[in-house]
Amino acid sequence: MILGAVLAGGQARRFGSDKAQALYRGERMIDRVTAALSAQCDVVVMCGRIEHGFASIPDWPAPALGPLGGLAAALRHAETRGFAHVLSAGVDVPNLPRDMVAMLTGEGAAIVASQPVIGLWPVDAFAGLESFLNDGGRGLYRFAERISARQVTPPVALLNVNRPEDLPQD
Repeated sequence: MILGAVLAGGQARRFGSDKAQALYRGERMIDRVTAALSAQCDVVVMCGRIEHGFASIPDWPAPALGPLGGLAAALRHAETRGFAHVLSAGVDVPNLPRDMVAMLTGEGAAIVASQPVIGLWPVDAFAGLESFLNDGGRGLYRFAERISARQVTPPVALLNVNRPEDLPQD
């Protein structure tokens, strides 16, 4: 079983407002990412924020750890509920493909090379992430390196919306 995790605990300082609520092609980004994860995961949770209509879990072990806090929360949640993997994605990738699991499936963990927030993580990565955080580790790329996560380049460029001008106007 695969748990989908929307990593949505960021402060969106560069965006200037709540980017999860920003519209892309007439839909909120948070809804687009959740739909893409729902199409390929058994259950989807929102990490790091409470959002009406979604199952939400707090970042772990504490807020303000960036995407690592959301990923740790998702892996911990998945481990205690019998999931085998977590498919993570940031709330700022409104064109997330609905076949990410297929793209990332293979030996061990895998991340999208340009966006490590998008990854397929075996639940046993939780122990390594907990250790990494306890050792003061920060940075998703460094954690991915530490556990030898494969880097995958999808055939289509994925959006990474950090500023309002990153949202295409089409």
